[in-house]
Amino acid sequence: MKNRRPLRLRTAEGELRGSMDEDLFVFKGIPYAAAPVGALRWRAPQPVAPWREVRDATAFGAASWQNRELCVVAGGGDPGVLSEDCLYLNVWTPDVEPSRPLPVMVWLHGGGFAMGSGGLPPYSGKPLAARGAVVVTINYRLGHLGFFAHPALDAEYRAGGVVNNFALLDQIAALQWVQRNIPTFGGDRDNVTLFGESSGARSVLSLCCSPLAEGLFHKGIVQSAYSLPDKPRKAALQQGEQVAAHFGLRNATAQQLRELPAEAFWRLDRSLSPGPVPIAGDAVLPQPMLTTFMAARQHRIPLMAGSNSDEASVLTYFDVDTAEMMRQLRVGKPLSYRLLKWLYDIHDDRLLGRAAARDMAFSVMPWILMRAQHNIGMPGWRYWFDYVSEQSRDLYPHGAWHGNEVPYAFNTLATMQPGDGDRPYSAGDHVFSQRMADYWFTFARDAGEFSHRLEGAVSWPAWHPGEDMTLAFGDGGKAALQLKRNFMRARLRLFRLMMKSMVKL
Repeated sequence: MKNRRPLRLRTAEGELRGSMDEDLFVFKGIPYAAAPVGALRWRAPQPVAPWREVRDATAFGAASWQNRELCVVAGGGDPGVLSEDCLYLNVWTPDVEPSRPLPVMVWLHGGGFAMGSGGLPPYSGKPLAARGAVVVTINYRLGHLGFFAHPALDAEYRAGGVVNNFALLDQIAALQWVQRNIPTFGGDRDNVTLFGESSGARSVLSLCCSPLAEGLFHKGIVQSAYSLPDKPRKAALQQGEQVAAHFGLRNATAQQLRELPAEAFWRLDRSLSPGPVPIAGDAVLPQPMLTTFMAARQHRIPLMAGSNSDEASVLTYFDVDTAEMMRQLRVGKPLSYRLLKWLYDIHDDRLLGRAAARDMAFSVMPWILMRAQHNIGMPGWRYWFDYVSEQSRDLYPHGAWHGNEVPYAFNTLATMQPGDGDRPYSAGDHVFSQRMADYWFTFARDAGEFSHRLEGAVSWPAWHPGEDMTLAFGDGGKAALQLKRNFMRARLRLFRLMMKSMVKL
């Protein structure tokens, strides 16, 4: 009962001491697996050793090694303490003894699998928990610590059991922790929504395809997942040997690789980076994610998926020149170039490239997912985010940037400043954020395999190829909630065929 304000809870691993944030119970920095250090580096996460004394859970745990400055600029804030010992999660709950179990929402942060943490300000679970959800955010291994292949490491596994996607296994371990412990926090272990943005969204999709994650969550929200293909294991092995050679270990043993300093990996040149995609072909992800969805072999759960109106904003961080991209297309594939100009009716190559890159890399993914959902008889909801903060619209002439929807979905605008600090969020921005977060919570609470619509300010029907309905959150940067029929349908049909050959960094 809330009146007793119990700040101590006993989990399967030991007792925790949390804190109160107004009427919410908050527990931070909970270890969900043993520290993946020393001999446990590049191994599946192991059970955490139980503790006897009460463990303090009032501060966020360490995040994986990463570029702190880049995370501050582009990842949502300062990730805090950095360490290889990073397998921690955080829980916000409105009631540890509810009359009926509460829906659970587990967040996987984005950041290209190279930066971020579950403790960043935009990801505060407070507003969603205040609506009635138990919110969990996690840290997981990033970069080479999270995705790595090398013959010496692969030799440690039996045939067919090789693991290269350690970050995905971390996320699975966190979901297993939820199944063990979330009832203690008032949560319903049979109603778990996994949601994420960018690489976090790619993680949701990967786990929808992983035989090791089946049954651990019951629905998913996919925010701005990109269509870059997963890295084949053969390519990952070659790159792993190149990384070892960079450190002077041409015939490296597993022990030598594990003795390398953890902080040395994130500083490597981009050519040696694992990139923003998982590795396809190991025991965690046996087949590429896109292959699985296109064959309609994903787990049978409801999905919500969408993207933003100016996702191409993220290409700046990959040094992609959209005008040059169009020039190369004009020279190498003139028919494709003319087709794009006809589809978009845009005659500035820079703007044409920006729009086409957005749609090929991002907009096409929700449409593919909706088709896959329909093919397995599971409901899906497609959204489009096109809202820009009222006082910052001159800073975003092409629409909502990659990641802009996150604080609206979490309803955490109060923790952030858009653009620059002289342009605070307006009352209208906060109202719009409230409406959007309501849909996220409603999906988590109510969506099921037999759902046909989500109720809200606008009744949102599940996607069907005959209607092809998309709910737009915003229109031309301004506040609006409206259903769009056959939104981008012609170009997305085309890009579904083109993206395998054209979507790459």
